[in-house]
Amino acid sequence: MALDQKSQESPDRTLRKGRLGVIGIVFFVVAAAAPLVGMTGAVPVAIVLGNGAAAPGAYLFAGIVLLLFSVGYAAMSQRVTNTGAFFAYVGRGLGRNAGIASSFVSILAYLTIQLAIYGFFGGVMAGQVGLLPWWAWTLLAWLVVTGLSLARVDVGAKLLGVLMLAEVTVLVIAAVAILADGGPEGLNWGASFSPDLILAGGLAGSAGIAFAFAFASFIGFEATAIYGEESVNPKRAVPRATYLAVGLITVLFAFTAFALVTGMGASNVIDQTLERSGGLEDPAAVLFTLASEYVGPWLATLMSILVLSSLFAGLLAFQNAASRYLFALGRGGVLASSVGTVNGRGAPGRASIIVSIISGVVIVLFAAFQLDPIGNMFFWFSGLAVVAIVLIEALVCVAIIRFFLQNKGTENIFVTMIAPILAFIGLVLAEYLLMSRFGLLAGDLTLAAGVDPTVTAFGLNAFGWFLVLSPFIAFVIGYVVSLVRKNLNEELLQDVIS
Repeated sequence: MALDQKSQESPDRTLRKGRLGVIGIVFFVVAAAAPLVGMTGAVPVAIVLGNGAAAPGAYLFAGIVLLLFSVGYAAMSQRVTNTGAFFAYVGRGLGRNAGIASSFVSILAYLTIQLAIYGFFGGVMAGQVGLLPWWAWTLLAWLVVTGLSLARVDVGAKLLGVLMLAEVTVLVIAAVAILADGGPEGLNWGASFSPDLILAGGLAGSAGIAFAFAFASFIGFEATAIYGEESVNPKRAVPRATYLAVGLITVLFAFTAFALVTGMGASNVIDQTLERSGGLEDPAAVLFTLASEYVGPWLATLMSILVLSSLFAGLLAFQNAASRYLFALGRGGVLASSVGTVNGRGAPGRASIIVSIISGVVIVLFAAFQLDPIGNMFFWFSGLAVVAIVLIEALVCVAIIRFFLQNKGTENIFVTMIAPILAFIGLVLAEYLLMSRFGLLAGDLTLAAGVDPTVTAFGLNAFGWFLVLSPFIAFVIGYVVSLVRKNLNEELLQDVIS
């Protein structure tokens, strides 16, 4: 049973074209990566629990792996323009069943990372502003995000552009000021980027911990292809946006992390990080105190405000990503066809409302059971999401290789084979590191009794294992759904291959 081509191309089943250019797509992607949040949350932990002054090198390595991934990913976007992105690529390379299965994992990833950010946003707002409990601040953000997601996509892009530029600007100002000063010990490039120091402690030890946090910080970069259908020229916009976004995020993370190390002194960076953060109780204080010291208190104050806007930008970016995945599944026939329709503004209205309903229910449940918005909601869901995303990225690498073997074109062997293989190796390594150090990412309640996650790999309790295996469970469920609902596979095929 094939989807009628005309119905696919009818206005109510097609996202509004020509709304986004390269820069607009980059705004969504960099906003999803939330660099200011990563600098205040992940980098200090990677320094102390990971490889110390060499933590910037771990971020550079992660960026290089994802740039290699981007080579094949960008080439695939030349052949496939679909808002399903990941699952469309997997479907083209590995078949419909694998494509549908991967879509279940992708939706799980984007729903959970958005929930993680909702928890973090509510917790930070309640701590910094007060006045309302965390869940009230979260629900206010939920209302605004839902409203913006129902508007034209370029409206969200413009807002994200303003927020992202402000966020990047303050990070660059702080980093340039610190590096220009040189800190207490001067610029020590070797301490941060020497391969032997980056790998110090081994992948099963401290280096592996740093890599885990580094890869977790890049979540969201892959969303460039999701907006291809709404871009001005997807064959050019998606590849350019992918390279630009990954390059920008890599440089920003590595450059700013190196500035933090320089500002504290490479030889004393762990002790300084612990002192400034109160034993990692307040990791954001590391960046804030350095900004005050090298630039002025006004920058630290501005950063504390922009952390909130960064979180909000991430909420909107992942709302858009999750709703477009649901839209693609509805249009392809896996979900109800009504999910695959757009509203009068060209946005996937029903899909976006479904995303909001799911997130709203979870927020209410966490509030009702008095669970901590950061210690539980943020850590649990962010850890799960990054495992899911890396799993799909590895599958995409295999799909790209198989697709180009079967559909040879003008692309060279580096694009179609070498880069995807190297990326696959790096992503499999990253997945192992993320899963083995999941207790550090997801928090103490996921650990078995008496386990020190900085020393012992894995060591999860039943709940921890459920979280870390959820992406694989979602993949199996999706595969079974595809096998059982054979009459829908042909409909999906039209959306994946067209």
